[in-house]
Amino acid sequence: MALELPALPYAYDALAPYMSAETLEFHHDKHHNAYVQTGNKLLEGSGLEGKSLEELVLATYADKSKGKLFNQVGQHWNHIEFWKMMKPNGGGNIPGELEKKIIEDFGSIEKFKEDFTAAGVGQFGSGWAWLVQDKDSGKLTTTNSPNAENPLVTGHKVLLGCDVWEHSYYIDYRNKRPDYLKAFLDNLVNWEYVAERFA
Repeated sequence: MALELPALPYAYDALAPYMSAETLEFHHDKHHNAYVQTGNKLLEGSGLEGKSLEELVLATYADKSKGKLFNQVGQHWNHIEFWKMMKPNGGGNIPGELEKKIIEDFGSIEKFKEDFTAAGVGQFGSGWAWLVQDKDSGKLTTTNSPNAENPLVTGHKVLLGCDVWEHSYYIDYRNKRPDYLKAFLDNLVNWEYVAERFA
């Protein structure tokens, strides 16, 4: 299965002022596209050509000799989801069942936002902040991961992810990663999509 760059689900300027058109053009058209192009080159002759993207992520993570390919397919999966996890006029109210579960597991929406922000700020260097559901207990927790890694590889259900590589925020926020994470949670998250993943 060849990797394909999906179109953004909104216009480049649709997330402004919280994420600029310039950021989306660089992030989607250059960075995400590079993962797709490089991934397709590395896939050739790998013996993994027929696998789905999720299968590719798991297979290449498990095989340390395929680390370069994992970086490309991991980032491809992460970004496909990241674009869908945002929307114009995002943030705001969280759909009922998901809101209830967040309050049950974190104590309050504010505490969830604090924990998610801490996960993003606490990720040293490049990586991601995540809201996940534990595969065994069903409990919601926040976590972070370096580089291309994501919670799929530990068997968790991914509900929400935020890219904290510098290219995702440096044009708009310079070195203020906490400000970017606040803007993401308050103004960009597509909670309907997150609720679909939860359901």
